[in-house]
Amino acid sequence: MIRKRSLMRRTAVVAAAGAAALVLAACGGSGGDDGSAGHGGHAATAPSSAPSSASASASASQGQHNAADVAFAKGMIPHHRQAVEMADLAPGRARSAEVKKLAADIKKAQDPEIRTLSGWLTSWGEDVPAEGAMDHSTHDMSGMGGMGGMMTAEEMTGLENASGKAFDTAFTELMIKHHEGAVEMARTEQADGAHGPARKMAGEIIDSQSAEIEQMNALLGKD
Repeated sequence: MIRKRSLMRRTAVVAAAGAAALVLAACGGSGGDDGSAGHGGHAATAPSSAPSSASASASASQGQHNAADVAFAKGMIPHHRQAVEMADLAPGRARSAEVKKLAADIKKAQDPEIRTLSGWLTSWGEDVPAEGAMDHSTHDMSGMGGMGGMMTAEEMTGLENASGKAFDTAFTELMIKHHEGAVEMARTEQADGAHGPARKMAGEIIDSQSAEIEQMNALLGKD
């Protein structure tokens, strides 16, 4: 009996030790799993929720403009620069006083708009198109209707080499196409843009350049 009791006691001790080892292993394993799952859970959710709230506040603070406004400014700056470049040729080449006045009016209107558009891009943290980097034949209007009436290098060279009535005709025909491109770009801005001042400028471009297109068509209808 004593031996049997001793054997039973020894068996109980071994079983208890084994159970304790299992509990410790389970605790260690579950503690490691809980810790890594909990940490991993935070690592997965915190970054995803933080950026989403950060991006929401960023979009709220930048709600004054959108991608269409940026495309409008980046497209219209080189477009206006080319119109001014064309207008600068008129005083020494044009024969018609009306063409010379039209060129002066174009430069007077578009120079300040270039400065305004550049200021918007700078305030939005965007790059202002570099002067002199314009390629007439391949300039990208960034979604603003392809070439937007931009002259090719060959057309610009032809205009530079013309004078008298030939210049008047070439200037007027090319500027009509140029203005039509600007009006199309401005209409896109009015339809898709979010920046109030940019949409207002687009409306002014539509009005002024549509009127100049009519004026130039009338000039071409003259002798």
